[in-house]
Formats: sequence, structure tokens, C-alpha cells
Amino acid sequence: MRKTASRPVQYFSDEYLEQCRAMKPEEILEFLENFRSLHGEGKQASRLISLKIPENLLEAFRGKCRLEGVKYQTQIKRLMSAWLKG
Repeated sequence: MRKTASRPVQYFSDEYLEQCRAMKPEEILEFLENFRSLHGEGKQASRLISLKIPENLLEAFRGKCRLEGVKYQTQIKRLMSAWLKG
């Protein structure tokens, strides 16, 4: 008897599925690109860090990210990567 690997099943709420149906093509492409960059290069370990950032700077940064439709932690990682690449 051959064993098969069990895979977790992910369930989505009706609200989440409705939100996905309303996505614009650009949003879908951004999601796919983010997914590919997270999972396409092999699993990389992440480390939780703590930063002290002035509240007004953090709130302004988060507000701008919200206006541009990007998660602020994702934007921080993008900025770090861009800085390293020069």
C-alpha cells in the first residue's frame, strides 16, 4: 500500500471570495508576482525583528502604503531589497 502525502485544505470565506472576484487585473498580477517571489526561489526563512520608529514617520509611511494599495511591511522589504541591489 502506497502512502500519499496529505496536504492541508484551505477554506475561504464568502467575503474573501467576493473580494477576489472584484480584483482588477493589475491587482491579480501583483498578487501573482508577490506569490512567485515569495515561493518561487525556494523557501527562505524569515526572522521577526523589532524596530523603534518615530510614530509620525510610521503612520505617514503606512498611510502612503494604504493609498497605493500595498502592505507596509511588504514595502519595507521592497525598499530593503532595492537598496541592496543599488
